[in-house]
Amino acid sequence: MKTINPILRRLIWLLMNPQFQRLLKAGALLLLCALFGTVGYVLIEGRSFTDAFFLSMIVISTVGMNEVGPLSLEGRIFTSIFIAANLVVVTYIVSIFTRYLFEGELQTILKNIMQKQHVREMHHHIIVCGFGRYGRKVCEHLEANHIHNFLIIERERNKVLEKYPDLSQISFIEGDATADDILKQAGIEKANAVITSLTEDAGNVYVTLTARELNPAIKIVARASGEAVANKLYRAGANYVVMPDVMGGMYMANLLIRPEAVQFMELLNGIGEEKLRVDEFHYERFKDSYKGMSLGDLLKQNTSGAAVIGFKDITNGFEVNPPETRLLSQGDVLIVIGKDAQLKVFSDIYLR
Repeated sequence: MKTINPILRRLIWLLMNPQFQRLLKAGALLLLCALFGTVGYVLIEGRSFTDAFFLSMIVISTVGMNEVGPLSLEGRIFTSIFIAANLVVVTYIVSIFTRYLFEGELQTILKNIMQKQHVREMHHHIIVCGFGRYGRKVCEHLEANHIHNFLIIERERNKVLEKYPDLSQISFIEGDATADDILKQAGIEKANAVITSLTEDAGNVYVTLTARELNPAIKIVARASGEAVANKLYRAGANYVVMPDVMGGMYMANLLIRPEAVQFMELLNGIGEEKLRVDEFHYERFKDSYKGMSLGDLLKQNTSGAAVIGFKDITNGFEVNPPETRLLSQGDVLIVIGKDAQLKVFSDIYLR
């Protein structure tokens, strides 16, 4: 049953697909024409079922063979009407099959089947709701950090096609992210996080409410246009709320007030030639030989070039530029800054 169920699910989805239903209708129409011709030749000409079916297929295919003998006057009249009707039917059927076989529509359907199967198998993934200005940047940043286990929900397929011409590159669902069934289809119950960056605040609030209800443990990052909406999002269950307009205004002002600090922050955001990145390293992932050490003893082994700029423990929270006497214990997190290559070396040295 475990091997049959996925096949049945794919078959049911294929039969319900509107694009594939056109192909089924064309096939059904062809079968109906053959049946109509067969019955007609049996009743009018008195032919056997085999000869009548053979003659019907000759007429439908327009090959012009005459292997079943001469026809009566009534048979010729019926054949003339049958040929005229089939000209329209065959033209329609040929156009449908041409679209599927030569214009790639069948390939598109098969890709959609594989993609939906891939979505069903996803777990611990990130769901990005909305692929506008902010959603696109979210996906670009995830990919830049080698995180590919994410899924996009967007109403307008063309928006996603602009960045991903071949949709098989990513997991994508076309639909309304505020709809419960779309979020369930995206595997909201199995996801680690959802980022909702819809253009309308009401949509972001609704996604937050639904996501929190369907998956109480999920992390939710939501976009808000202002503080009033941000408060609603927090009450709805968002873990983090981002206000791009507010942040943009602060950034513009800081360019005049503290330009050097802003340029340094740009490095952290991946802007400029010397790209830096801030990463976090959790105590649970450290090699056993480093657990319980003081920060000073730990950093004696640091030959990566990356620097520890912060420390967080479950009791006191964050501490900037922590002292060397600080001991590493369960639940602690090191905040480290460096280039990608430096962080990679740091990870190789300390983590399992």
